[in-house]
Amino acid sequence: MNPAAADWIARLGLAPHPEGGWFARIHTDARLVDTPAGPRAAATSIHYLLDRRSPVGRFHRNRSDILHYLQSGGPVDYWLLEADGSVRRVTLGLAPNQQLFLHVPGGVWKASVLHEPADHALVSEVVTPGFDYTDHEFLTLETLHADYPRHAGSLAAFVRPG
Repeated sequence: MNPAAADWIARLGLAPHPEGGWFARIHTDARLVDTPAGPRAAATSIHYLLDRRSPVGRFHRNRSDILHYLQSGGPVDYWLLEADGSVRRVTLGLAPNQQLFLHVPGGVWKASVLHEPADHALVSEVVTPGFDYTDHEFLTLETLHADYPRHAGSLAAFVRPG
């Protein structure tokens, strides 16, 4: 593991994330809001890190909106599967054609991939209403092929095995 990634993992107390990469929840708002799925914290926040050992965050979606802020390293590519069947790639990084911030609406499939030759990307995320595992879903290969057949071959590597 590169020194920068190891330092962030130790400094922030990051643990392996089920999507890939590393994470730690850093905030849960004490206020609750009603949602169709039940009460949720008004907002939650995590630190999320991809590195060379775990360079991919597998396709998943949440009911809530997620705001992503690049904190260190990068660039990192985000692949978004839109409801109309289109695919959009957004790169978080420091170059003029890259962004420091990304908003992903609830219900949109997303994957993140550490951009070559970066050795890490540390992103902070804010979820509104707050994250709850019952609002989270991993993309399957069957859904990828059924809903995004034009892109299934190029994006299958970003789907969690099993």
